[in-house]
Amino acid sequence: MQWIFDFFGSSVGKKLMMALTGLCFIGFLTGHLIGNLTLYGGRDAFNAYAEHLHALGPVITLVEWGLLTLAAIHVFTGMLLFLQNLKARPVRYAINKSGGGRTISSALMPYTGFAILLFLIYHLLQFHFVDKTFTTIYDIVSLAFANVLNISFYIIAMVVVALHIRHGFWSLFQTLGANHPKYMPMVMGGSLVFSLIFGIGFGFLPVYISFSG
Repeated sequence: MQWIFDFFGSSVGKKLMMALTGLCFIGFLTGHLIGNLTLYGGRDAFNAYAEHLHALGPVITLVEWGLLTLAAIHVFTGMLLFLQNLKARPVRYAINKSGGGRTISSALMPYTGFAILLFLIYHLLQFHFVDKTFTTIYDIVSLAFANVLNISFYIIAMVVVALHIRHGFWSLFQTLGANHPKYMPMVMGGSLVFSLIFGIGFGFLPVYISFSG
């Protein structure tokens, strides 16, 4: 058992945990986006989708606790790696080169990650932990996106999410051993595609709701 703690306490183990939890979140985002696309079907379609989820009862509760656990692991491990990197390189390079896969999205990973965490808290408070006794989730969403400031905030947040996924997607495959000249161009292309799908897919919804409401 000790070797398990030693492995996940190492840099390689931490990066593996980041990769696996990140992969789980990409899967969740895919399902979440597919579900949110029912907004294009109007009030009845989106409310029916929400009611179907709530009808799953304990299954949804289990999924929510699982996501919370994965989020805690991802955030905590990310913080440890960030602090570890700072300790290893306390003085920043005089010249910030983009070689070795270093891009704007990779350089901003810790900060976009923290921004996404704050956004998720806000998002849950606005749409999940809210009294739905005398209203529906569609009405709550419509009311939220009737405010242009809220729309702008969500669009900016989705740009941040896209940047995070842009680097995180190919990075997790690199961690899982797919760092090969034959495969990495495809993985890099996939990371760009996924970042655009999530960024545009989620980011356009507030705009659509504001006009359709």
